Amino acid sequence: MDVEKIREVVKKAELLHKEFQKAFLKAYSLSSNWDFDELRGLLLTLHEIIEKKFDVASEIVSLSSLIGGRFEVFAKELQKNEHQIKFRVEELLPLVESPKISFSERARINASLQRLLQFYRIYDYSITQAIQKLTGELEGLIFISEERKLPPTNIVNKMQKIEMLENTIDTLISFVYYLYYYPSWVHKVEEALRDWHSKGLLWVEVRNVEKNSGVERTHAAKILEGLMLIGVVEKRERGGEYVYKLRGFGED
Repeated sequence: MDVEKIREVVKKAELLHKEFQKAFLKAYSLSSNWDFDELRGLLLTLHEIIEKKFDVASEIVSLSSLIGGRFEVFAKELQKNEHQIKFRVEELLPLVESPKISFSERARINASLQRLLQFYRIYDYSITQAIQKLTGELEGLIFISEERKLPPTNIVNKMQKIEMLENTIDTLISFVYYLYYYPSWVHKVEEALRDWHSKGLLWVEVRNVEKNSGVERTHAAKILEGLMLIGVVEKRERGGEYVYKLRGFGED
């Protein structure tokens, strides 16, 4: 894993955002009394930068899986905000295709422009925070690797193992809670799986467990994870969701 490459991409995101900030300043001067050509030119400039920003954010998300943890969360937050500002600008662009606009069309443009200006304050803060957090995560990773004289990959692997252990402990604590306070829920979840198996469905989604057991989906999912941890249930991913079956029940 080339951490320096990831750092360069994050730096690129930072530079592009500064470029966007500078270009966006003109939007405030146009907010009350705008010239058609000037507004269209500004929107096209903003959109061109946004396209680059979104591509870079997507690249960071793609690379973030190599690090995982909070870095991946911050990367997805960055991409989400870039998508939102892209949508806001693209909402305005079709409205300024022709200089021949009616009074009502001008009012519509004004309303969309005001929405863009209002959203920008939140967007600018969110992007700045996300980039700072991404940079902080990378710098921390590099610092630790230098201190321990280990390559960043080793540090990431250790961090991921710690995170997995923490998740396992959390799952176990949660499962013990259900066993102690809501043992009937655990029984109902198991029975729901068994019932679906008897109907010919081998791998069962959480929503189907909820349907048959009456146990709310969030709780059912935690119970299933606990049952998997103690070896009662098996789990696999299918179509972006987890599905479960009782261990030893049927073959794939």
